Amino acid sequence: MRTRTLLYCAAGLCAAAVPLTGIYPVFVMTLLCFAIFACSFNLLLGFGGMLSFGHAAFFGTAAYTTGWLVAAHHCGPGTAIAGGVLAAAALGLGVGGLAIRRQGIYLAMVTLALAQLVYFVCLEAPFTGGENGLQGVARGALFGVLPLQSDTVMYYLVLGLFAAVLVAIMRIVHSPFGQVLGAIRENESRAISLGYDVQRYKLLAFVLSAALAGLGGALKTLVLGFATLSDVSQSVSGEVILMTLLGGIGTFFGPVLGAGIVVTLQEYLSEVVGGWVTVVIGAIFVACVLAFRRGIVGTMLRARRVRSSQ
Repeated sequence: MRTRTLLYCAAGLCAAAVPLTGIYPVFVMTLLCFAIFACSFNLLLGFGGMLSFGHAAFFGTAAYTTGWLVAAHHCGPGTAIAGGVLAAAALGLGVGGLAIRRQGIYLAMVTLALAQLVYFVCLEAPFTGGENGLQGVARGALFGVLPLQSDTVMYYLVLGLFAAVLVAIMRIVHSPFGQVLGAIRENESRAISLGYDVQRYKLLAFVLSAALAGLGGALKTLVLGFATLSDVSQSVSGEVILMTLLGGIGTFFGPVLGAGIVVTLQEYLSEVVGGWVTVVIGAIFVACVLAFRRGIVGTMLRARRVRSSQ
């Protein structure tokens, strides 16, 4: 326990020191936004046992909602972020209400179909900017006090929200709700026989996951200053699955590591191999899945448990 606390403190200090190291803060903020997105997906799949092929719908809906509130209605960043999260949660309520009626691959295909519907809405709706998306989204000042135009101030806001998401997910998983959700994941029929309202628990998990994914999308719009169709595309849904499986499904820090690897490779490999970056990332993913079947963090945790039991 003491070692874990020391590791958390060291990671926190390293993250807090990023603006002082000369590392490009916008890159790290983008990484943290996708880490939030991956953690939200892991809450649904790793701890809830529900596979979504269309999680980008929540990420992108919040991104567009935040950009629209800022660009068209001149809302402050706090209001815009809250609006994006609420829009994603509302969409999660609708999508989840339909998807949880099915299980396994059928649930995944329902989310995929509904996500494609969201994509075409974003493409055709007049307020989304079509293929150009929403450009020039200003960061503004949070509550009229914190000037988010400063990359340093924006970075600490994103970092603080990322830390809050991690703590919230840990509390959710270790709460009575999380324990029941784990029981449903392991044996849904047994959970029903024990008298639990399985559909209600699954729907709540879906809404929570959608809201957290929306937070990542809303922050990403403010960090980069735009929302585009790529935010709601199927490729982003695939990337978040890749991040989660690569880092370690059902672990707290696996999705964070997976997001860091994927975003870093996309950022720096694209300068070297150009359009082949997707092929390279795919090859790395295959190699990691073959070498680390539980993901990188999952394999490390399992090895640690084996050593401690000997």
